[in-house]
This record gives sequence, C-alpha cells and structure tokens, in this order.
Amino acid sequence: MRKPVEMFDRDHEWSALSRFITDEQPGATLGVVSGRRRQGKTFLLDAACRAAGGFYFGATEATDAESLRRLGAALTAHRRPPSPYHFADWAEAVDALLALGADRPTPVVIDEFPYLAKANPELPSIIQEALRTLRGERTGSRTRLLLCGSAMSFMGRILAGNAPLRGRAGLELVVPTLDYRLAAEFWDLADPRLALQVNAVVGGTPAYRREFARGDTPAGPEDFDDWVERTVLNPETPLFREARYLLAEEPDLRDTALYLSVLAAVADGNATRGGMAGYLERRATDIAHPITVLEDAGLLHRDADLFRDNRPTYRIAEPLIRFYHAVMRPVWDQLERPGSAARVWRASGRRFVSNVLGPHFEQVCRDWTLRHADPELLGGLPARVGHGVVRDPQERMGYEVDVAAVGIADDGRPPLLAIGEAKWNDMMGLGHLERLRLVRELIGRAGRYDTSHTKLLCFSGSGFNDRLRGAAETAGDVLLVDPPMLYGNA
Repeated sequence: MRKPVEMFDRDHEWSALSRFITDEQPGATLGVVSGRRRQGKTFLLDAACRAAGGFYFGATEATDAESLRRLGAALTAHRRPPSPYHFADWAEAVDALLALGADRPTPVVIDEFPYLAKANPELPSIIQEALRTLRGERTGSRTRLLLCGSAMSFMGRILAGNAPLRGRAGLELVVPTLDYRLAAEFWDLADPRLALQVNAVVGGTPAYRREFARGDTPAGPEDFDDWVERTVLNPETPLFREARYLLAEEPDLRDTALYLSVLAAVADGNATRGGMAGYLERRATDIAHPITVLEDAGLLHRDADLFRDNRPTYRIAEPLIRFYHAVMRPVWDQLERPGSAARVWRASGRRFVSNVLGPHFEQVCRDWTLRHADPELLGGLPARVGHGVVRDPQERMGYEVDVAAVGIADDGRPPLLAIGEAKWNDMMGLGHLERLRLVRELIGRAGRYDTSHTKLLCFSGSGFNDRLRGAAETAGDVLLVDPPMLYGNA
C-alpha cells in the first residue's frame, strides 16, 4: 500500500496497517485502532481503505436501528448490489462485512465504534461470535475488520480483562500525538525556542494547525504573542473552546464540573492527590474516581517518583487543556468579550511561564532523555526516565529532580545514568551544577541506585554562563542541553 503524499509522518502506523491489511492468511481478522481526537485516525484509515479497495463506515451518535440503516445504505453504495441491503440485526450486518473479503484481503473500517457499542452494548459479543474459530463465515473470508474509536476509556477496555473481544485482535494500534520534534516540523518552525513555546500551547495534535488554526503559524519569535492572540485566545477560532469540548466528548465524564476542577488543580501546581484534594476542599478518597477516569481518557498522566515509593504526581497530558486552565479559564468572562485577547495575554505572561511553559519544558527534557539522547552520552540506554524528590535526612529538606534516567540492572542495583535540572527562563550557572552534585551524593548514600557513573544534565531555555560552560568542558560528567540540542540541531 502506497502512503498518500499529503500524509505527514505516520510511517509506523501506515506500515502496521499495511502489514495487517495485506496479510494473505485465510480467515477474517480483527484490528483495533485508537487514539485521542484530532490525531488523524479517520484520515489514516480512510486512506488505507482507498489504497486497498476497502470499505469505510463512520458511525455517529444514533439509535441502533438508524445505525443499521446507515450501514446498509453505505454498503449498498459501495457494492451496488441488485437490491439494497436491509439488515435485521447486527449479526446479519457483521456477516455482510465479512463477505466483503471473500476473494482477497479487504480492509473494512468501522470508525467511532464506541457510538455503536453505546447504543447496543451486545455488539462486541456479536463480533466475537462472528469471528469464532471454525465458523464458516470467518474461515471463508479475508476481511480485515478494523474497529476505531477516540473514546480512550472505552477503547482501553475493549480488549482488556474479560472483555468479549479479548484475544481476538491481531492488531492493536494506538495513534499518538506528534512528539515535540515532529510537531515542530509539522508546524514548519525552524527556531527551536519558538517551536517549544508553540508546542507548550497546542501540543502535537495535527488538526490544530490544519483545521483549527487554518494553517496560521508564527512567522518568527517576535510573532508568537500575536499568534496566541489571533488563534487560541480568539473567540472566533475553534481553538478557543476546544479544551472544553475535549472533556465533553468523553462518554465516561459525567460530572464535568468536578473533572474540570481536578484539571484546574493540577494546572495550578497541585500535582499530588493530597494537593488536589486540598485545592478542591475534599477528601483524597473523593477524587480517586475522577482521577482514574481522567487517566483512562488520556487527559491526565501519572508519574511515579523515582526516589520515593507510593508518591506519584500527576500532569495534564494535553498541552491545550493545561493552557486553558492556567491562562484562559480564570479570565473566561474577559476573553469572551471581543478585543480582549491582547489585554489578557499581556497580564498572563508570568502565569504562562510558570504554570505552562516551565512544566512543559521539563517534560520535553524528559522526553529527550528517554527517546532522543544518544545512549553513549548517558552511559547507557535508559529503562525509565522520570522525576522525583530526594530527601536530605540531616537537613530535613527535599530536593526536586526534574530529570532522572535509570538504566537496566545487571545483577545488582539499577544504575542511575543521569540526573538533571531544567530551567526555561533562567541562565544556569555553577550553583545549579553544585546542587546536582549534592543531590547525586544524597542518592548514593540512600543506596537505592548505583551513582558511580551518574551524569549531571543542565537543561536551559535561556543559556549557560561562562563559568558553567568552563566547568562542563573540564568535567567529564556534565552535559549542557539547550533548545537546539533538544531538537537535534546541535
């Protein structure tokens, strides 16, 4: 299958679909494709159907009977039989889809499958029965049935535990957001510092540039403020209300106000369960369920503390939601008034840097350490990269570690490959390096990790002074990382 020239990246996803769809083995097979909204799943699957001569059906929120009627009409238009299709039930409809692959491997896509399953909860069981081993309709077909959905909580359960379709799928593909490097290329941003600022606002969701911003990208670093005002903070653009709609589109989020408040607590710097509970003036047990639901929906991510057990912290997974809660939601009434964007944005500079850009920069530094850093620089391949708090028992204080890379243990303590500090708006100096050396010593005393070869990483969005640069040149365990290096330009 030839990938469309207009499709940006998605080489891995296209290759996986190609292998699944063109597999010549007899028997119908099942694949599951999921991913958050606006990532291009529909474009990807529709293109695959066109390339392989398959059938695509996009479900909508409708009754069971209407969905069957729509599927029959779509299949009639696709095959043009002597008489139109009229399905009495889903068992009959699924068998008709399996019949599409009678002669050759044929992709059949049911997009937004959660809508159909919501109207008819028995549908997964019906598909399970249709794909039963030795059933004639299955063995005589080479249909490659692909179920796709954006409701991450639902799609995460479809193949889990005792779910009817568990063990039936030959493909489980998650379409992720573009990582920060691909996002810079997609938004056509050559300046790494500007690319990081844009990524902190809109993340790596492809639709935000093509459809929501209508191709509007910052012309340069000096245009960033104006770009924010004319896109994200502009009530006339879809980006303005997108963060709210992302919550409303998740079927498991019923009490929207509570979930909004949980996200607001995290955006305000309350990253622990106790911190969130205090912000909301509730008990920690009262917010356990909302946290779990937001995690399942892919909107909240839990990070383990690499230095203290059972002390996880939480971060908002979607940058646009974090930007909304930190910058937009507190002054929503102001923003809804025409012409207020510039005034609001000028007053939000400090909050944007401290609550949005700073935390995002730290996460990009962790992503670089895990996915892009040369293992030779770190002294090994990281098995885990995270952050945490290191306690000094004598001084009775804690030191936050923004980046920590743990290697693979070989018959002993896991090696701590590197620890690092990330500062977006500060020029780093020797004080930051001395702090890292102290923290490395404290970790070594604790005995959990082998720190004999731990590298010290200084990440800065604003540069390093001459004394720190000199120290890095003479010391073999110090690495300075700036935005060009994060983006592979150094």
